[in-house]
Amino acid sequence: MTLTTEEIERYKRHLVLREVGGQGQQKLKAARVLLVGAGGLGSPLAVYLAAAGVGTLGLIDDDVVSLSNLQRQILHDTSHVGKLKVDSGRDAIGRLNPHVVVETHPVRLDSHNALDIIAGYDIVCDGSDNFATRYLVSDACYLAGKTLVFGAVGPFDGYVTTFKPHEAAPGGKPYPTYRCLFPEAPPPGTVANCSEVGVLGAVVGVIGTLQAVEVLKEITGAGETLAGRLLIYDALGSRFETVNIAWDPGNALSGDSPTITDLSIHNAAEDAVACGR
Repeated sequence: MTLTTEEIERYKRHLVLREVGGQGQQKLKAARVLLVGAGGLGSPLAVYLAAAGVGTLGLIDDDVVSLSNLQRQILHDTSHVGKLKVDSGRDAIGRLNPHVVVETHPVRLDSHNALDIIAGYDIVCDGSDNFATRYLVSDACYLAGKTLVFGAVGPFDGYVTTFKPHEAAPGGKPYPTYRCLFPEAPPPGTVANCSEVGVLGAVVGVIGTLQAVEVLKEITGAGETLAGRLLIYDALGSRFETVNIAWDPGNALSGDSPTITDLSIHNAAEDAVACGR
């Protein structure tokens, strides 16, 4: 996929990087990346991936912009309060880089649409804020054979890793999935969300930006993948730590004897939400 004269000028700082260059920039232009969530993590992801020249960005989110979002969701502004986040995000990306195609999905990702939506993209980024969606996205990406760049935040901390269990790690075993790290979700109500305990907005920006870096690395092949490692950020202590994570042969999704072979395991939880229970 060739670059226009305007694109060559726009991306010249990439083109002089040995690890990216012309071929890498062409890979970015041809790439299709889905962002699950157009909020705190999805905002820096969308901004930096669009600025980098990723050719097609998919935004999936059924929420609207609220005033309380703007403390951390930099993709949106005051004039877009009340509008769908995917539409606000599309407008912002269009102002930043008109060469990027934005595909909007103003729906909630669920067990019925996840595989169909994810199938249209090369890489998926999880910017969700709840365990149900995280497990759904991870399971769907595994079943679809898609690389997943995962991020999560606490009030003053954050976590980033890449899941690509469809590929083999250096030792020959598969890379881990989210279920290798956390086999099951914690019981409802045991982990507070940011609306209850708060979150420092800039921490969300750090984690989303780190996710964007990992996406660009996966597309261009630059550097060392974060698959098999969990990057932990402690904002109050100004520290980063990396811990190794391994494939669990007993996990229910990608283990030796998997019990999760489709997304029907998520139906009951979705039905409960729909019924207001």
